[in-house]
Amino acid sequence: MGEVNGFLKYPRSLPPRRPVPVRLRDWKEVYEPFPVEAAREQGARCMDCGIPFCHDGCPLGNLIPEWNDLVFRDDWAEASERLHATNNFPEITGRLCPAPCEGACVLGINSDPVAIERVEYEIAERAFAEGWVRPVEPSVGTGKRVAIVGSGPSGLAAAQQLVRAGHIVVVYERAEQPGGLLRYGIPEFKMEKAVLDRRLEQLEAEGVEFRCGVEVGGHDDEAAYAVAEGARVIPARQLVDEYDAVLLAGGATRPRDLPATGRELSGIHRAMEYLRPSNRVQEGSLATPPITAEGKHVIIIGGGDTGADCLGTAHRQGARSVHQLEIMPEPPSTRNMDNPWPTWPTILRVSSALEEGGERLFSVTTAEFVGDDHGAVKALRGQQVELVTDEQGRPSFNPVDGTDFELPCELVLLAMGFLGTEVNGVVAELSLEVNARGSVQASSNWATNVEGVFVCGDMTRGQSLIVWAIAEGRSAAAAVDTYLMGQTSLPAPIVPGQVALR
Repeated sequence: MGEVNGFLKYPRSLPPRRPVPVRLRDWKEVYEPFPVEAAREQGARCMDCGIPFCHDGCPLGNLIPEWNDLVFRDDWAEASERLHATNNFPEITGRLCPAPCEGACVLGINSDPVAIERVEYEIAERAFAEGWVRPVEPSVGTGKRVAIVGSGPSGLAAAQQLVRAGHIVVVYERAEQPGGLLRYGIPEFKMEKAVLDRRLEQLEAEGVEFRCGVEVGGHDDEAAYAVAEGARVIPARQLVDEYDAVLLAGGATRPRDLPATGRELSGIHRAMEYLRPSNRVQEGSLATPPITAEGKHVIIIGGGDTGADCLGTAHRQGARSVHQLEIMPEPPSTRNMDNPWPTWPTILRVSSALEEGGERLFSVTTAEFVGDDHGAVKALRGQQVELVTDEQGRPSFNPVDGTDFELPCELVLLAMGFLGTEVNGVVAELSLEVNARGSVQASSNWATNVEGVFVCGDMTRGQSLIVWAIAEGRSAAAAVDTYLMGQTSLPAPIVPGQVALR
C-alpha cells in the first residue's frame, strides 16, 4: 500500500472523452490521454485490502493491488510483469471489459471504486511504448500439434499459452483475418485495430500459425456473416485425425431474432450483418458498406454493448435520427437494496455512443414492422410493457394498454444478443453434446464427449465477457497441455461453469 491515505486524498478520475462534434468526424478512440500522475493517483487509491474482492470480481484473478501499488511507486516495468502474469491481452480488456473488478472494489462500499481498468490500460500501453512486450519463446519444443478453431479472445489466449508451453499451434479462422469479434464486431472508436494487430504480431513471432479463410465443418446460414468470401471448407474430422488435440473456440454466434409481423421487410438486419462490413470499411478491406445509416431514421432493438456499437456506428455514418429500444425497465442510478456490494452493480450507464446522441426507450416492445409499397420498412409500431415475475421468479413482460406508439425508420438493427453456438458444422459433424442453453457441453477439464477435442469461451459458456473468454482460454490451454504431457505448469484461473461476483 503505497500511500496509506490515498483513498481519502484522491478522488476517482478518468480521462475525458474527446468532444462529440470532433470525434463524430472520425473513427478514432474516444478518450483523451491520461496524465501519468493521474494514473499514479488512482494506484494510490487502492487500499491493499486484506481480502481483495477485486480478485474474485475478475475471472482472471488479476493481481490488482500489486500492480496498483507498483504504478504508484512508478515501477511500470514490474507492473507490466504482474499484469501480464494473469492476462494475455490487458490492452484489450483495458478498453473493452465492463470491469467487474471495479464493482467488487472494497472502496466501492461507500465511495467511488478505484479506476482499475484505466490503470490496466495505462500499464499495457506503457509496456508497448517502452518495448517491454516481446515474443516469449519456449525453452523446449514438445512436437505435439494442437489445432484451435476460432481466433477470438479465448482462442488467441489458448494459442499463446500452448505455444509458450512448446507445442505447435495452428489457429483456423473462417474470416479474412484473425481476431473474431474483436476485429469484426468492435468498432474502431472503441478499439482501433492496430491494437489487435500488434498483439497478433507477437503471437506469430512466438510461433502461432494462423490459417484464415478456412471454415471447419461448415456453418449455420444465419451466422454466415463471419465467413470470408471464397473460404475453404475442411472437415472437422480432418483436424481430429491430423492433430494431437483440437480446441474449439468458435464463440456463440447464433443471433437472437425477432419474429414480429413484418420481419421479412428489407431494411431489417441483425447487428453483425451491419457491424462487420462497417468495420471492414474502416480497415480498408471493403470500399463502401452494403448497409448504411446515412440520412436514415434508425431503430436499434437491444440495449447492450452490441446495441451501443450500432449506435456509435450509425452516428458516424450520418443517421438522421436513432432510437434504441430496451424491453427491460430503466435501471436505477445507484444500487438497489437487493443489489449489494460486491455483486455487479445493475445501474444506469451512459456509453460514449449515447453521449453522442440518440434516444433510449425503456420498457418497450415491438408489435410489428410497417412496410412501404416497395417492401421496405418505414415504421415500427410498439407499446410499453410491465415487468412481472411469477412465484418461481421467472420474468414476463405484460403490454400496458393505451401505450401504443409508432416510430419512423428506414433501418432496423436487431442487437438482442446470441442464443448459443452454431449447431451445424463442427458440432454436428463431431456429434458433440450440447446442453439446454445451446452451448457445447464441457467436462471439468474442458473436454467434450469426443476424445482429444476440447472447448472453451462463449462456445461452452454462452454469450459473455471478453475477460471470461480469456480466462477460459487460459484454463483450457492448461487442460490440453495436461492431456498431451500428463502434467502442466500453465495457470488455470477458472473451471467450467464458474461464476464470479458479477
